[in-house]
Amino acid sequence: MESQEIRGLYREIFKSYYKPSLEEHIRKMMELDAYLPYSSTFFCVTNTQNLSFEYISKNMHACLGLNMEDLKEKGMRYFWSRMHPDDIEIWLQAMNHLMDFTLAEIPEEKRKRMSYTWNYRLKNAAGTYVNIIQNTTPLEFDTAMKPIIGLAHYTVLNTDIKLTLPIMATAKLLNDEDVYETKYFNNFSQKLLSDDVSNRERDIIRLLALDYSSKDIAEKLHISSNTVDTHRRNILKKLKISSTGELIGMLKTNTLFL
Repeated sequence: MESQEIRGLYREIFKSYYKPSLEEHIRKMMELDAYLPYSSTFFCVTNTQNLSFEYISKNMHACLGLNMEDLKEKGMRYFWSRMHPDDIEIWLQAMNHLMDFTLAEIPEEKRKRMSYTWNYRLKNAAGTYVNIIQNTTPLEFDTAMKPIIGLAHYTVLNTDIKLTLPIMATAKLLNDEDVYETKYFNNFSQKLLSDDVSNRERDIIRLLALDYSSKDIAEKLHISSNTVDTHRRNILKKLKISSTGELIGMLKTNTLFL
């Protein structure tokens, strides 16, 4: 897919009618970045209206070896040019599905509490494709409450991890108890877990993986302990496994599900 075509599709997905101010967000990001240690994660403030990176954290070079000035000057089109060609169309499909879901299913007043995650492969400065998990939280919205400015965190996985991870997209809502609830999950390139697993069951699986008890999960999700136990039995049956321990072991090799 040509860069011009990618740009056209991306602009259509994030089409909007005004350009919001970012000065305050960028100032806060710059202040925070100065104190953060180097790690395998970097963050950017992304602007889908002019396809630019308004801010790029210092860890970007440490993670990918790329020149920060190139990324600032050339913007998202340069970033896309380094994506694995087999991932581009699937990634655009995921972006489109996430945007359609948000506009159709998430009330305007709750969109500021949403978080979106997806993954793809990107070529680093050494010419090696690495897996990246991107998590984006909206910062600014247009007049229709469509998210167009985001704080994006990129986690670069070890190059030893296989490059054929499925491309998945997830949308989660931070509820009134400050616990994320899965509102949308889709695997765009292959099946990781059974389609029969509901979003509620995915939330329970995620909390089990974090070592929460049935009682703790019930309190966080505002359901009874008996309901949690029923979900746990159904999850094991659907996934054809015999114990929670086996489930946790499976998740350790498929961390994108979390």
